[in-house]
Amino acid sequence: MRSDKPTIAQVAQSAQVSKTTVSRYLNGRFEFMSAETRKRIQTVIEELEYRPNNLARGLKSKRSGLIGVLVADISSPFSSILVKGIGDHCKQNGFQTIIVNTDNDPAKEREYIQALMDNRVEGLIVNVTGKHNDFLLELREQGVPIVLADRPLEHLDFDTVTSNNFQMTYDTVQHLHQEGFRRVAFFTQDVSEIQTRYTRYQAFLQACRDLYDIQGDDWVYVIEPADIESVVRELNTFLLNGVGPSAVFAVNGVTLLSVVQAITRLKLTMPTDIGLCGYDDWGWAAVIPPGITVISQPSYRVGIEASKRLIQQILSNRRFKPKLVELPSELVIRGSTVLHPKS
Repeated sequence: MRSDKPTIAQVAQSAQVSKTTVSRYLNGRFEFMSAETRKRIQTVIEELEYRPNNLARGLKSKRSGLIGVLVADISSPFSSILVKGIGDHCKQNGFQTIIVNTDNDPAKEREYIQALMDNRVEGLIVNVTGKHNDFLLELREQGVPIVLADRPLEHLDFDTVTSNNFQMTYDTVQHLHQEGFRRVAFFTQDVSEIQTRYTRYQAFLQACRDLYDIQGDDWVYVIEPADIESVVRELNTFLLNGVGPSAVFAVNGVTLLSVVQAITRLKLTMPTDIGLCGYDDWGWAAVIPPGITVISQPSYRVGIEASKRLIQQILSNRRFKPKLVELPSELVIRGSTVLHPKS
């Protein structure tokens, strides 16, 4: 039976290149290949709806063209944007992604990493739970390319792409201080395992020492965002334990939303009764009156940079000295932290 399925030879003929060039494109080997040639091949592939036999190609070249991506919480808008950045860059460079969600569960993380390795992924981008550092190190020693996205480890053992968490947290507390807030509560989830949260926690304490001349520990409230009643209780406790303009800094977007819900339950007005700010800018923060001040993270760029560094490792087939890349975030000031609007 004759098959109408397009062949690599047809792609090469239509793109006016050799079969070898098409093969190099499909394997993500773009050395000495112009951007115009890459674009022409991609256009022909899409027009002909060409689908390479990845299994046969992988067996021949000992490559699969697959990258495993582990995210801690796929329901978080941060993770969705991160994954889009990874996926877009991988597709542009001839790789496909397999995405798994660990639910911040260390057992799932290890199980999924092993499953991805069994499926012959060429490398991993991991939004770590912080519980399997030794396992990741073992994989690295076996030659598996690994890049960490958003969540660093205590020691720089892997290429890591994140944002400037310490500086942005410090700058935001400084903004609250300059606006005249005399007290600032740091509402956070457990910081013991997630390095990103711990870095923000440390920056908050440093800002408390420098700006408020206190240690800051009494202003830290560890909460479970899903338990709104407990968030309401902690917010009440903070408000009753001092006088003067007060504000809350939320460690991440999930925590920020739970504090908004608690403020609504208590029928408080922002910023008069309580100021509010935190990570992340997920759209709703701009429409809740009077607008929530947020730290907008470069989530999409984190995804692109993480995949860029992983692909570099894969194609070079050698280990680089681990590098920490901190991309700049932006403080978006809105009405929730402005006590003295400029006339």
